[in-house]
Amino acid sequence: MTAPIPAPLPTTAPGGVAAVGVDLFGDAVAEQAVGVTRVDWRPPMDGTAADLAVLATDPLRREANARAVAAMLDVQAVLVDVAPASEVLGLEQGQFLHAGPPIRWDAASGPLRGALMGAAALEGLVSDPEDAAALFESGSSVSLDPCHHHSTVGPMAGVVSPSMWMWVLEDPATGRRTYCSLNEGLGKVLRYGAYGPDVLERLRWMSAVLGPLLAQAVRATGPVDVTGILTQMLQMGDEAHNRNRAGTLMLLRDLAPAMAESGAAPADVAQVLRFVGGNDHFFLNLAMPACKLALDAARGTEGSTMVVAMARNGTEFGIQVAGTGDTWFTGPAQVAEGLFLGDYGPDDANPDIGDSAITETAGIGGFAMATAPAIVRLVGGSVPDALATTRRMREITLAENPRWSIPVLEFAGAPTGIDVSAVCRTGILPQINTGMAGRVAGVGQVGAGLVTPPAEIFPAALAELARRTTQRAAG
Repeated sequence: MTAPIPAPLPTTAPGGVAAVGVDLFGDAVAEQAVGVTRVDWRPPMDGTAADLAVLATDPLRREANARAVAAMLDVQAVLVDVAPASEVLGLEQGQFLHAGPPIRWDAASGPLRGALMGAAALEGLVSDPEDAAALFESGSSVSLDPCHHHSTVGPMAGVVSPSMWMWVLEDPATGRRTYCSLNEGLGKVLRYGAYGPDVLERLRWMSAVLGPLLAQAVRATGPVDVTGILTQMLQMGDEAHNRNRAGTLMLLRDLAPAMAESGAAPADVAQVLRFVGGNDHFFLNLAMPACKLALDAARGTEGSTMVVAMARNGTEFGIQVAGTGDTWFTGPAQVAEGLFLGDYGPDDANPDIGDSAITETAGIGGFAMATAPAIVRLVGGSVPDALATTRRMREITLAENPRWSIPVLEFAGAPTGIDVSAVCRTGILPQINTGMAGRVAGVGQVGAGLVTPPAEIFPAALAELARRTTQRAAG
């Protein structure tokens, strides 16, 4: 079986030279006053040549990817309700959801354990979060399941328990729905694995006051166009993962009048407005289910090599692909590189965790860093790095999203639809903007930075796609 034919080199001017590989040779030619076109070419990932060749000759792949992208781009996400997880997800006492691919308690990282322990205390299963460890170790009265298996996404640890209130998003054309919990803010919060008394007190207030008031406002206002807000916020300096300032304020603009007219106690309304307005990450928990709603439309597209989920549980990083159903391809989660809070450093950080990489999977977050150059002050790097990242992500994606345009790049659409075969062919890994949770349960957030998936999961997905292609060709 032959290796895939490389893409043609770009056309050069008469007398010009195309330089591939080491810059030394291109520099030498340029010094002789000859025009040089530099090509950033990389060999494919080790062991992928044969599988790439199989997919390159698959007559279904191009059309399948076009359908997967079209299905994703056709989705309109609107906010239709806010309600407890027990109602909209059917969660019962002792049932917990978490971020990332499936995992058992004995393999769970510190922040995931801390979040589960706090959630168990929140639900009244234990009086002291420390006592919950024994409960999860026995496994007799509790269960763990990924958020993604319930049309749900959760940031960082992503723990969802029955009493937590959830955003409910819907695609009006199909009626499909996705869900996400409400954002607690930054610092010592449950999603970063903290479970102290202040964390639990805030969560109880969110269930007693914040959730019900948001529900009243959403129902009174009518569906809120979340996809439209995403379109606008990208024009205003957000990238919708680690920067959601404009999105949060636009959501507040839409819901505040109905809150004021709700008849709720003025003190409660003021407290909710103050909480949302002071939490720049509040809109993240709407951006995430909006992205999942769009990507889920492409699931099950036979022959498609498009990634429909990237998620981490603090131990493993997993991806799912449109053409391979609900199969997870996993590898070890990586520790992010970035900026740390206070005296924290790399040794304090847990490997990457959370479902929030669904934003990058859809083409925003790290893929849209060019829209939010100020993000580098939080996650590290420089403004030129932010622009270069968005350009580089275009090399591993299938399309551009016309809704999500990037002003500084001449309003080009955000790179959208990660292509497994393109990742393996180029060796370029998806770039993710992420927060960093403390390695030890109960610590909370220790920083923010940049991370990529473990490289080996993409060849694993490619091999399965090639196997299915060969099986289909054999009849």
